[in-house]
Amino acid sequence: MEGPGRIVVVSADVGAGHDTAAAELTRRLRGRGFVVDRLNLLEMLPRPLHWAVREAYRGLLRWVPWSYELLFAVTSRSRMSVSMLRALLRPVRRRMRRSIPPDTRAVVTTYPFANQLLGPLRRQGRLAVPVITYVTDFVVHPTWLAPGVDRYCAVRHAEVQPAGAGAGIDVTVVQPLVSRAFSTASPIGRRQARQRFGLPPQGRLALIVAGGWGAGDVEGTVAEVAGTGCVLPVVVCGRNEALRHRLRDSGAHVFGWVDDMPTLMRAVDVLVENAGGLTCQEALACGVPVVTYRPLPGHGRANASILARSGLTRWVPTSEQLRPALDDLAGQEPAAARTGPTPRIDPAGLVAEAAAGTGGGAAHDRSRRSFADSLGDAVAVVAALLQATGGPR
Repeated sequence: MEGPGRIVVVSADVGAGHDTAAAELTRRLRGRGFVVDRLNLLEMLPRPLHWAVREAYRGLLRWVPWSYELLFAVTSRSRMSVSMLRALLRPVRRRMRRSIPPDTRAVVTTYPFANQLLGPLRRQGRLAVPVITYVTDFVVHPTWLAPGVDRYCAVRHAEVQPAGAGAGIDVTVVQPLVSRAFSTASPIGRRQARQRFGLPPQGRLALIVAGGWGAGDVEGTVAEVAGTGCVLPVVVCGRNEALRHRLRDSGAHVFGWVDDMPTLMRAVDVLVENAGGLTCQEALACGVPVVTYRPLPGHGRANASILARSGLTRWVPTSEQLRPALDDLAGQEPAAARTGPTPRIDPAGLVAEAAAGTGGGAAHDRSRRSFADSLGDAVAVVAALLQATGGPR
């Protein structure tokens, strides 16, 4: 029997949140019988730029965070800056279009820059199937918004910023793309969870996370959390092995990449985070209280503001307020999911409905990509970047 069709999910290996959401959506769609292809947006770029874009973003967060805050603010207030981003990505549109198989019935994105590629293709009629995006943050930044995107999916309490930027766009409140393993209904109790990770059976534990990259001042956070004396830090460094090495003598329980985050979250009393992204949503689904401390610039601070106003997390602005917050929250009993009433709409169901309404496959060009094509794309992107910055100096 023929299945319901093919869906393409576009993400990017920038941190882990975008890819984790894409993986959960893929799992749900495959459970509905769809064939699902995963695409990495950065692999659409000429090879040197794939590495350069990812590492430049990582470098901004680590070495010059104020510059990322400035970039976030500029792109929030200036439509021209987002239009410039769309123009910079224009040379990659042809490659993106060819990467979408002809029998595709819908395209879903979990990374904002993908919208700046796919939206124009959809609007110009060169992509004949719906483009749907799942916003991984609580702040819907203008870089997520692109003409041609059919629908935006956002979690409860998410806000389009700045106010008015989303006029006329279709935003649907959906369930978070969080694995059902994070449900509060689990046979694994706290004692068993601690035993699995070699954690002390007694005492209060604070789980400190900073995304897949271990971004931000994690060492400072660990020292200050430990200094409160009311909790013992448990740190997840993600794929940041250098950070893991630096923290090995900190007195905290230090882990690298953790595959079983649902069980680890059940082992702790409170989560301390700095981005307000997917890990925060996972903790809320688990019923673990969340403290936002030393939030990352840009989207981290914007998410922190929304979460705190919504009463979902506690934003601790100073080290002096850290102990009272941790003492209060870590003393709470595990609670039900803290996101409020769960929206009924599953993003996978919404995508499935859109795919079912598609009469045909994706318009595309299947001509072979030559070395000259790749070189031409690289030259075009570099030329656009030079033009945007006023040329070489």
